[in-house]
Amino acid sequence: MVSRRFLIAAAALVPMAACAPALHAGLSSEPVTADSSHLTLTTFNIWHNMGDWPARRPLLIEALRAQNADVIALQEVLEDANTGLENQAEMLARELGGYKVAFVSTDPEGAPRRYGSALLTRLPILAQDSVRLEPLDDYRTALRVRVSVADRPVDVVVTHLAHQPEAGAVRARQISHLLSWLPQDGVPLVVMGDFNAPQEDPGLATMTGPRFVSALPPGSAATTLNPAKGHASRVIDHIFVEPEFFTPTAAHVFGDQPTNGEYPSDHFGVTATVALN
Repeated sequence: MVSRRFLIAAAALVPMAACAPALHAGLSSEPVTADSSHLTLTTFNIWHNMGDWPARRPLLIEALRAQNADVIALQEVLEDANTGLENQAEMLARELGGYKVAFVSTDPEGAPRRYGSALLTRLPILAQDSVRLEPLDDYRTALRVRVSVADRPVDVVVTHLAHQPEAGAVRARQISHLLSWLPQDGVPLVVMGDFNAPQEDPGLATMTGPRFVSALPPGSAATTLNPAKGHASRVIDHIFVEPEFFTPTAAHVFGDQPTNGEYPSDHFGVTATVALN
């Protein structure tokens, strides 16, 4: 997929002042109500239409509604005209209300079946862009929206990296390509999604280095993979922010409790609230 640039707001963006790094001091498991200085972020791998999709659909809607997020990153989003399945991100945005949708897929626009990732936001969108990540034969993408937070630009990216346990080098290449593709204009950056690896994976070294911090502190959750769906316990879904610009104030895992024996997904979601420094 060729990288595409879309609408960029004509209004000049307010420059960002450099701020000293701040880590997880006082981090709470309770969500903080979003205001002009806070941004609530959610990432969730929704497992496309696997399992009992009719039973999972309302659970997914309610789980996401409870997060009250300003930006939602979704992975394994499917639309399939052959089975009558509308784009799941568009469906969720409609059911939740108030969200705009950006969607990326390696499947061409207009194809009857498209599979990919999405960003939902209720914030003003200043720009959006997408890229197919190297190596191209792994069919991975990144999607960026630049949103306005209290009249300040913030870039939010969703990605979904190589899944093989031994693919650390591939994940490192994908992250390197992602970061080199982004605008180099100093706008604060959030990168979230299904990285298919815990933070100790060598492929994630760039994301666990000095530039980024996990909004969900290491060791604060047992897993983001659902053991009830046959997965080993691992935290592989992450929200990474730049501590130069953001202070995480709350973070938690959600979607980890069944309703009548069913879960929203085979992953658990992660929600974090961060203060914009």
